Amino acid sequence: MAEELVKEEKVVKAKKTTKKIPANKTVEFTATGRRKNSIARVRVIPNGKGQFTINKQHIDDYFNLGVYKLVANQPFEVTNTMGKYDVIVNVNGGGLSGQAGAIRHGIARALVKADESLKAEIKKAGFLTRDARVKERKKPGLKKARKAPQFRKR
Repeated sequence: MAEELVKEEKVVKAKKTTKKIPANKTVEFTATGRRKNSIARVRVIPNGKGQFTINKQHIDDYFNLGVYKLVANQPFEVTNTMGKYDVIVNVNGGGLSGQAGAIRHGIARALVKADESLKAEIKKAGFLTRDARVKERKKPGLKKARKAPQFRKR
């Protein structure tokens, strides 16, 4: 009877799980950047050749103005990591200016994930802060958000 009262307890040992990366799989750091109405999903791959792809196009083909290329590459210039990472971006919404800002925000976040020591430089430059300025809505009775029809006294 004593044997029946004693129940067998199963001891479950907690295994320490460490993720092993297969040899054919590359490490990549993903982040999301936003600006105005644009959303950029950014993948940063270390030990790359410096290739920069936006919506399956090269950065030179996607951004025809050099200003937008400079804005998108600012996190690399601040951290002196130009050409050390491959960047793949999917961006949609807004115009080219907003998209360039969203890409900059996403790259900055991904670089911090890749190397925590770069965070101080990137934060000081202000690239981790999402620029919250968006277009103001149109009000009734006005032509635009603030522009009123011409006032006529008589």
